[in-house]
Amino acid sequence: MPPLIKLLRPHQWLKNGFVLVGLLFGHAWHDNGTVLQALAAFAAFCLLSSAVYVFNDFLDREADRLHPVKNKRPLASGAISTKAALALMAVCLCGGLWLAFATSHAPWVFVLYVLINVAYTLRLKHVVVLDVFLIASGFMLRLLAGTVGIGIAPSHWLLLCGLMLTLFLGFAKRRAELVALPDDSVGHRAVLEHYSEALLDQFITIVAACTVVSYSLYTVSAETVALHGSNHLMLTVPFVLYGLLRYLFCLHRRGGGGDPARELATDPHLIIAVAGWLLTVLAVLGAWL
Repeated sequence: MPPLIKLLRPHQWLKNGFVLVGLLFGHAWHDNGTVLQALAAFAAFCLLSSAVYVFNDFLDREADRLHPVKNKRPLASGAISTKAALALMAVCLCGGLWLAFATSHAPWVFVLYVLINVAYTLRLKHVVVLDVFLIASGFMLRLLAGTVGIGIAPSHWLLLCGLMLTLFLGFAKRRAELVALPDDSVGHRAVLEHYSEALLDQFITIVAACTVVSYSLYTVSAETVALHGSNHLMLTVPFVLYGLLRYLFCLHRRGGGGDPARELATDPHLIIAVAGWLLTVLAVLGAWL
């Protein structure tokens, strides 16, 4: 992969799929205008998230050179100059914001995403627990961009399930980082000084349970049954439960789980769980009819 493309971290664009969730559960997939708006929001988040990654890599390039994996990043390895990286960041930032203001009903969501990530990178990533909540906020803003931003009223259930899932992934990522570098984890991420495996396991257990319970209650709630005209959405719960348990297996058994996007793209069990969940949702909602 060319260094400039690698710098954008295109595999992380999978996370921007959160933008499309509202389109599916809001029964708006037959409205071509709304679909185009959702795709534009997805593209805007791809550009903005890549700009954030470049900014992060620029600031962390010296520390990344000491990391066994991150030292292969384009800036840390010297494959790309800082001037080229900053120019690419500016293009992505301007392109993403232009697209957001041109197509979204709520461009403030995209601006807030950038501001939160800048604050996170510069300072707030060092504040224990808040660091993971800020990561989760990025996913919540994606959900809002795919609902409020395209004229769909967001479901409180959708937001609750999204919050729990992203907190689960965030704390799992911190645990993977802590285990991957037991001797010098603090040198690579200062906030890890305040975490321990035991503490993170408690956090992960709490939010994993909340994720399964909130999603299960969502599938059988009167509001959901009335909206979708079916109580069969509960058939998707086993896929969610299996996916979470498989992710925990990856986290504990082989030290994976540090990068949700990479795990989703490479682990066959997670791929099957996500595909099974999506196909079942499409069948229940009649989205392919």
